[in-house]
Amino acid sequence: MNEVLALVIVVVLFLLAILFQGYWFMKKINMNEALLLQADLMKEKQNFTLPLKLEAYQRAILYLERIHPTTLVLRLNQPNLSARAMEAIFLKALRDEYDHNVAQQLYVSESSWSLLKKAKEETARLISLITEQLPNEADSAELCSSLIQRTAEISPLPSEIALEALKAEFQRLV
Repeated sequence: MNEVLALVIVVVLFLLAILFQGYWFMKKINMNEALLLQADLMKEKQNFTLPLKLEAYQRAILYLERIHPTTLVLRLNQPNLSARAMEAIFLKALRDEYDHNVAQQLYVSESSWSLLKKAKEETARLISLITEQLPNEADSAELCSSLIQRTAEISPLPSEIALEALKAEFQRLV
């Protein structure tokens, strides 16, 4: 009877060892499959998001080029307006361009987006400061001239700092 009991115990232990080894083996296979699946999903995500990221960087860089004070003057100057009216046009362009590109922050780093936002704010501040320093009867030509002159004195401009950061980040992506 003891021999039969000992044999049953040995058989049960042997079966438990086989079951445990099978469970461990299946778990290892499932883990490997999960890792492979995860790697495939990451690669697929990269293939899907990389073009979106590249486009976001291109648009953010274009935005920074468009809000550069000299570019604003060349693109938006309207002779025969008052300096205050021209200031309003410049500030509206800054806001509209920003609003048009705000979704790009999903694809660029937080620090780069922060620099872009700061560039927008500092450019608006510069335009307003220059406008405030002009006489009330100043026209758009005086504002544009003062803006270009002041821009030449500031190096680097916040938009140039943000532009360089975005270009460097973009280069790391490609």
